[in-house]
Amino acid sequence: MTEQVRVHTDNAPAAVGPYSQGVKTGNMMFVSGQMPVVPTTGEVLEGDVGEKARQCMKNVLAILEEGGLKADNIIKTTIFLTDMNDFGAVNEIYASFFDDSYPARSCVEVSGLPKGVDVEIEAIAVY
Repeated sequence: MTEQVRVHTDNAPAAVGPYSQGVKTGNMMFVSGQMPVVPTTGEVLEGDVGEKARQCMKNVLAILEEGGLKADNIIKTTIFLTDMNDFGAVNEIYASFFDDSYPARSCVEVSGLPKGVDVEIEAIAVY
């Protein structure tokens, strides 16, 4: 079995359940879904869904950085939305985190997310 290393940073929200912020294995890193939670306060960001998506991505990147990676290393993301009508606003902010080399992505509407948030983003990256 390939060695697994748990990744944790105080620059992203603490896990709200029995999971790791990120896991490195082989040449890959898996980042758990990140909600629009401000790491310094532990509070859910209020307001515009685009700004919430920005906070999700900041949290994803903080975990990646702890593991020695950056946005360019992301090969796949999944965005979870509670309302697909938010897709345009989230997509605009999401795109701003990448140069022209976008990762593969899925975006799905779900009936609910933890803490009542309306967006969550997870990522897979390679070294």
